[in-house]
Amino acid sequence: MALSDVYDFYRRMEDENVILSFKGEFTSELLTSILHIMETKMVTMGISPKMKKRVFNVLVECFQNLYHHIEATGDSPKQIALQKSALIMVIHENEKIIVRTGNYIPSNGIEKLKERLSFVNGLTEEKLRELYQNRLLKNKLSSKGTAGLGLIDIARKSKNKLGFEFIEINENTSFFCLDVVIE
Repeated sequence: MALSDVYDFYRRMEDENVILSFKGEFTSELLTSILHIMETKMVTMGISPKMKKRVFNVLVECFQNLYHHIEATGDSPKQIALQKSALIMVIHENEKIIVRTGNYIPSNGIEKLKERLSFVNGLTEEKLRELYQNRLLKNKLSSKGTAGLGLIDIARKSKNKLGFEFIEINENTSFFCLDVVIE
C-alpha cells in the first residue's frame, strides 16, 4: 500500500462509519482491549446501557467463535499464520451497531456451518430462548470445549437474522463472513 493510499483507506472507513477494525490473531488480551475501546466509544456516541450490553455480548460471542473455531490447514508457516488471522469490524450506522467478522475455515466444514446458521435463522425469538435454555441444561461440551451456544446467543442478543457468506479461496479453504446487526 502506497502512503497516499492511507488517506483513501481512512476516508473509506470514515464514509462507511467503521468505529473499530482489527485484523490479526485473536487472544483474550485483545478481547479485553477491544471491549475497553468499545466502552469508551459507545459512551462518547451516547449509546444506551441496554444497547451496550447487547453489543458486548455479541462481541464476546463473536470473539469466542473466532478463538475456538479457527483452524489452520496451510502447508507453510506463512499460510498457517494467515489462516489463524481473522477480521472484526464494528460499524455504527443509523442507530444500529453492525459487527462483521471474517475468518478462514476448511471448505469441508461449510455445509455443517450453513445448516447451523440456517437453522438458527429459522427460529423465532421464543424458540431461540428455548433452544438456548435446553442446551444450557444439557451442559454437554464439544471437543473444542464449547457448548454450541455462540450462534444461538448472537441471534438472541442481536434480535436479527445472521447474515453470512462463504468465499472460496481454494479447494481446501474458504473465508467465512458473518454479519450481525444489533438494533
